[in-house]
Amino acid sequence: MTLTQLTWIVTIILCLVFLIISIRTKDSASTSFLHYAIAGGTLPFFMILFTDISSIMGVGNFIGHGAKGYEIGYANIPFVVGEQGSKIIFALLFAGFAGRFTYITIAELMDDLLFRDKVSRAIIGILTASIMISWIAGQGKGLGEIFAAFTGADPLPIILFFSAIFIIYTCLGGIYSVVWTDLIQGVLVVILGVAFYYMAFAPVNWSLTELKLQLTSVGAGELASMNLSFGEVITKFITGCFGILAAQMYWQRCFAARDGKTATRGMLYSGIIVIVFTILTTLVGMVAKALNPNLEANHAMAWMIMEQMPLFATVLIFTLILVAAMSSADSLLHSAAVIVVNDLIRPFAPNKTDQDLVKLTRWCVLIVGIFAVVTAIWADSIIGLFSLAYTMAGGGVVPVLLVGLLWKRLRATPFTMGMQNSKLSPWGARVGLITGSIFSLWLGILYGITISFLLTIIVSLLTPLSHQKTEDNKMDHTV
Repeated sequence: MTLTQLTWIVTIILCLVFLIISIRTKDSASTSFLHYAIAGGTLPFFMILFTDISSIMGVGNFIGHGAKGYEIGYANIPFVVGEQGSKIIFALLFAGFAGRFTYITIAELMDDLLFRDKVSRAIIGILTASIMISWIAGQGKGLGEIFAAFTGADPLPIILFFSAIFIIYTCLGGIYSVVWTDLIQGVLVVILGVAFYYMAFAPVNWSLTELKLQLTSVGAGELASMNLSFGEVITKFITGCFGILAAQMYWQRCFAARDGKTATRGMLYSGIIVIVFTILTTLVGMVAKALNPNLEANHAMAWMIMEQMPLFATVLIFTLILVAAMSSADSLLHSAAVIVVNDLIRPFAPNKTDQDLVKLTRWCVLIVGIFAVVTAIWADSIIGLFSLAYTMAGGGVVPVLLVGLLWKRLRATPFTMGMQNSKLSPWGARVGLITGSIFSLWLGILYGITISFLLTIIVSLLTPLSHQKTEDNKMDHTV
């Protein structure tokens, strides 16, 4: 049996399994918008752990960071550490906090606890959705390229085929479909990932010293040195880190966990696993460079698999790539659709029923999925696509979030659902969000977050708090 035949057989079997799961979970997802979005906040540790792993370790990371390793080598690692290490930071600083609440999105959390302004909530929704959409597009683009390399098929039909599959099962089963398919996919990612990295480093005898020698022999020795200035390292780290802290997918997993401890443990353990895997992916790209310096960067990982692995291993690694792509895409698509409904529609249409919201979310899954496919076809670079969204969202959302959480109105009072406890004003939030995003794209994220921090505080001092916050102050004084 040929590689192409085996590839299609594995693909069809997995797609059928995922569709069956979505059909079986459809009724649970339809119970309410809260269940469709976050499973009612009831998910146990093992489901949070594996949905985090499988969602993070998508084909965009696998192909994209492999390509960056092939192009720039060690210089990609600060971005990896910022992007993936931020999951550990998130786990230690935010996951337990988020796990205490049953919000549906980060924008809803910020709206309720910090500023009570639906315009700011909508802006956050747009910014955080941009990260999700860029990642969905990255999964489609990466999978199309790797599948084309394996089968010789045109990438465009492949992108369309896989997009149709994960759109259908995400639409039907909501978060339940996502986490159950992610459980299967996450286990496969860990097992097959370990096997792949072991085989991929065999040509350099599992030695970084040997890798550097082989790179030098093909005239690419600079890839094995961290030839970045301190400012470039910090910029890459902050871009990855702040972008992840603004990512709805991770907040949503914490809201879906049954308690704060479960959310913290799931994100912490998955973050440790994935930061190791992603750094190893960058190094595999460097191995490909040492073995064949004349490849197009985006084809580096496919070449490693096709040329350096036996047939049986190649099919297993393709399975790894397929499940990684599907698991990330479904999580991201679900998160993006939930953002659109919860933050861009719900605040402006408060009379919508739960069933209305579920129906709207399913339609948004379809619309966002189609938009992401178009983006995947248009984009030139997977990691470039991620970085652009990280910069825009991280530079706008995270500074406003941090200012709001640290600048408490009642310092001794913990944050509680339904109660504002921040000195942020609606206009302070709006200005901070917009300027942070614009200046991060224009001048760089370090300038963007600095400007956002300063303007958020200054404008909040100069403009009135929301009406609700004024009423809270009156009650505090009365008491």
